Amino acid sequence: MAESTDKVLQVELVAADRLVWSGQATMVIARTTEGDVGILPNHAPLLSSIIEGVVDVQTAEGETWIAAVDAGFLSVADNRVSILAERAEMSHEIDLEKAREELERCKQAGENDDEAQEKLRRAEARIRAVERAS
Repeated sequence: MAESTDKVLQVELVAADRLVWSGQATMVIARTTEGDVGILPNHAPLLSSIIEGVVDVQTAEGETWIAAVDAGFLSVADNRVSILAERAEMSHEIDLEKAREELERCKQAGENDDEAQEKLRRAEARIRAVERAS
């Protein structure tokens, strides 16, 4: 059953190479550089940077979709939410065992440069996405 347009958000989660998820939602939670932000219908316009983490989408049908995302941007205006990230994966697309192996490799490498820290945060986000969806 379709909801009135002032009670739902039109959401698009986009990676550099594909549209990851699109649909109507009642709430979106994402991690910005300032902290977690929750978006509900009729939210004030917002443009923010997002960091590696998890995006949580509560659909208009009552489902929950979880995605792991890399750094990117979040845009909110007129009940439309756009999340643009270099990489994004839905939790059901992530191989948990491979994600854990990647996390372990990152930790064992012990590197402290920005690229190594980014890989570590990405691996942690992928694991959190799968665990939250379970």
